[in-house]
Amino acid sequence: MSEIIEYKPWYQSKTVWGALIAIGASVLRVKGVDVGLAEQGELADAIVSLVGSFGGLLAIYGRLSAKKVIGG
Repeated sequence: MSEIIEYKPWYQSKTVWGALIAIGASVLRVKGVDVGLAEQGELADAIVSLVGSFGGLLAIYGRLSAKKVIGG
């Protein structure tokens, strides 16, 4: 039996954002700013939520500014 794999865009991945934030935290640590693991997790959650909200707003804007109606 084959398994259905669902895909999502990279920018909706907490793993990707977590990795980017961890890299950023490492850079900040070199500069003398310490970002703890808890803050990194909270930041990743917040970014994923914001990106999702932005995607929804962009979809609404796209539909409202479209020149043609949806039809089949």
